[in-house]
Amino acid sequence: QVQLVESGGGLVQAGGSLRLSCPASGGTFSRYAMGWFRQAPGKEREFVVTISASGGRTFYADSVKGRFTISRDNAKNTVYLQMNSLKIEDTAVYYCAAASVLNTVVVVTSARSMDYWGKGTLVTVSS
Repeated sequence: QVQLVESGGGLVQAGGSLRLSCPASGGTFSRYAMGWFRQAPGKEREFVVTISASGGRTFYADSVKGRFTISRDNAKNTVYLQMNSLKIEDTAVYYCAAASVLNTVVVVTSARSMDYWGKGTLVTVSS
């Protein structure tokens, strides 16, 4: 059983930056592709970005490409999401998720393919 705990959310003005962290425990972190998803009020959960277990491959949603950066430190069992140039429409609860993989270079973009989820951290972007 893998436990994920997001942190780093908060209130920021449009154009600002935040860095989310998600340490994992209870599993072999390097065997999991990791992803960030978000859910805005009144909307369905959506994919934001994913990173392969090896850290060598990433895939971003078009809405965040060029502004957000995912990274992972397998020695610290932690995945990060650096969010720059934040927009009001980025306001959401951000969830960290893990998918068990056999191939360390695959990326996982589907929420249904994720095996474990954190409880989320709220990011609010104000004008």
